[in-house]
Amino acid sequence: MVSKEVIVNNGTGLHARPATLLVKKASSFKSDVSIEFNGKKANVKSLIGVLSLGVTKGANITVTASGDDETLAAEEIAKLIETLED
Repeated sequence: MVSKEVIVNNGTGLHARPATLLVKKASSFKSDVSIEFNGKKANVKSLIGVLSLGVTKGANITVTASGDDETLAAEEIAKLIETLED
């Protein structure tokens, strides 16, 4: 299992459009990928799960990946979250 801390820079947080991009990216990996925010955890391959966390701008979240390509999955998802724009 690989974990990475990430700060959300997107002005509107992880709303519908960026969350959709995250789900698409996460779905390209074999590993299970999740994010944790405010003590709640969600599967990044689930749009409803990501949206239900209510992640806002400046939030510090933890990306966790577990599986065959966990290192690459965690790095790619973390990088995507850091570079998302409005």
